[in-house]
Amino acid sequence: MAEQDPKDSLEAATQATRSLQGLSTELTARVPQLLEAMRSVGTGLELHSTLDRICETAAELAHARYAAIGVVEEGGKELSDFLTHGVPPEVEAAIGHWPGGHRGLLGALLHDPVPVKLADLAADPRFAGFPPGHPPMRTFLGIPIRVQGEIFGNLYLAEKDGGGEFTDYDLHMVRVLATEAGIAIGNARLYEAARQRERWIDGSVAVTTALLSGGDAEDALAVVAEQARQLAASAAGIVLLPAEEGGLEVVAVSADDPSVSLGAIIGPENPMVAKLLSGEAVFMDDAATDFRMVTRPAHHRFGPSMLLPLHSGGRVLGALATPRARGDRPFTETERTLATQFASQAALALMMAEAQRDRERLAVYEDRDRIARDLHDLVIQRLFATGMMLESAQRRSVVPEVRTGVGRAVDELDVTIQEIRTAIFALQQEPAEAPSGLRTRVLREINMAAVPLGFKPSHRFLGPIDSLVGELTGKNLIAALREALSNAFRHAGASLIDVVVDATATLPDGRDAVRLSVADDGVGIPEGGRRSGLRNLARRAESLGGESWFGPGIGENGGGTTVVWEAPL
Repeated sequence: MAEQDPKDSLEAATQATRSLQGLSTELTARVPQLLEAMRSVGTGLELHSTLDRICETAAELAHARYAAIGVVEEGGKELSDFLTHGVPPEVEAAIGHWPGGHRGLLGALLHDPVPVKLADLAADPRFAGFPPGHPPMRTFLGIPIRVQGEIFGNLYLAEKDGGGEFTDYDLHMVRVLATEAGIAIGNARLYEAARQRERWIDGSVAVTTALLSGGDAEDALAVVAEQARQLAASAAGIVLLPAEEGGLEVVAVSADDPSVSLGAIIGPENPMVAKLLSGEAVFMDDAATDFRMVTRPAHHRFGPSMLLPLHSGGRVLGALATPRARGDRPFTETERTLATQFASQAALALMMAEAQRDRERLAVYEDRDRIARDLHDLVIQRLFATGMMLESAQRRSVVPEVRTGVGRAVDELDVTIQEIRTAIFALQQEPAEAPSGLRTRVLREINMAAVPLGFKPSHRFLGPIDSLVGELTGKNLIAALREALSNAFRHAGASLIDVVVDATATLPDGRDAVRLSVADDGVGIPEGGRRSGLRNLARRAESLGGESWFGPGIGENGGGTTVVWEAPL
């Protein structure tokens, strides 16, 4: 809004007071009271306080019991606000919502803003009656309030003290006051607009800071929803991002009483989704009656609503919704403009945060590749060379205890090499592969074992192992599988290995369990042979409440070994 010109203000006041010249001494005697009233109206810059002060001052100046200001909405078709003076709070509560200005005397003044003075408003043909609980009123005075030549609203006075009628003197005095009120309202509007812009700018800064802080993405989106709700004075702030199956998904909600669920999907068939994803904002006067409302389960709670695309750089990243409670005032053009700018700033911050996370991920992947290369080219090679040196020393040694001890060390080195290879494989995964399910990890171990074995073990899965087996049990099952495959490679001399993971197994006490079986057709476990690996398997199972054992294999006449490991689900 343009700044109020002091010359225009002076001229308006001069024109309004010119009609006082030549009037009676009674009116002239009331001029000091009028000047004091004008001074009182002109103090302060907060709009709502200014309107309250105008009501009170006008009632005192005209000796009226009741006063009110009806604020005209931007379109000029109805009242967007209605402030009263002299009406007790309990009476206001009984009356309910303020008049909309569609009909009756207030509606007539809204469409034809001229001064009106009535001895009995009920006798006026435009009068449409009082709502239930309304106090009785007879005498009436209505004056339009103009701000920079445009109608801001109307000042209403009712019930002259002492039961008399409002006089022409009252009409002149209130007209002068209405002119000064228009100037004060214009200044208050400028101040309010500046404060409003400042709040939206501060909110944009808070959102940008949260998104670029490197914190959790969900927390940052929650900041967007919370800031939008506070700045728009809405009942909720809702952030929606494109869903994998199409449409929009609710990913952040800020509300005192949230009735919009996180994860709710607005299908692509909704007419608003296409508009939002194409970068077009959607404004609704009443979400409760608008069939397009995205929050269908809670739409009856919402009234005026803004749905804004998070649009920046030719991309639409999602949408921002700010619905007000049903019955609240509509969003003004200024609020719509500021909210649209806020959404664009939030989208830009989202894009910058996304680029920052991409750079951080790239740095992490480069470090992982370097670590994987170092592990493969340096650590594994040295461990392998050390193992060969130990095997050579084992063959030369004539002391049985030494040969046994060196053999254990070689076995441990083999296990360590397998674990390092597993770590290398995990480091080289694509982002989409992590985290992996249990089925994927089992297949990974089988594929890794196929290299030293010279063949790929067969495998079977029974039951939904990914959904039934917990993380701790899954980690131990993978370690048990790795140990069993390593034993088959190092000691069994097998040509056939069969792996079975059964998530439908049952323990002897009746508990549901997962059972791992690794069967081979090798030489079996010799009498007196080392069983340290099998003891490790048993300890892992027992720590979870399960057990492990071994039996005949799948070779001819039961040749080979079958290792069984099981734990409760």
